Amino acid sequence: MTSDNLQIADVLQTAEDWSQAGRQVALATVIETWGSAPRPTGSHLVIDSDGNFEGSVSGGCVEGAVVAEAVDVIETGRPTTLEFGVADETAWRVGLSCGGRIRVYVEPVN
Repeated sequence: MTSDNLQIADVLQTAEDWSQAGRQVALATVIETWGSAPRPTGSHLVIDSDGNFEGSVSGGCVEGAVVAEAVDVIETGRPTTLEFGVADETAWRVGLSCGGRIRVYVEPVN
């Protein structure tokens, strides 16, 4: 198993553990990348309703924005897809300056 696969398994286990412990949880997954992206497709970030998180979808560049959206997803129960890229004003604001773009799917964990 590669290092990336181990990290994915660890984050998914954390999502399961947190959910089973009664925490409200969302899972963010990189579903598409273009150009120079900091994390590969399939990378995960697990977030609870208090904003605690584990994993990475961008190597730190956009995690804050993803965590904020994930808290909304937990509250509403509605998944969303986020896109960050170097040409996107939001991406510059949150720090994705690597030249690539990423799409992140955020869903509640039940």
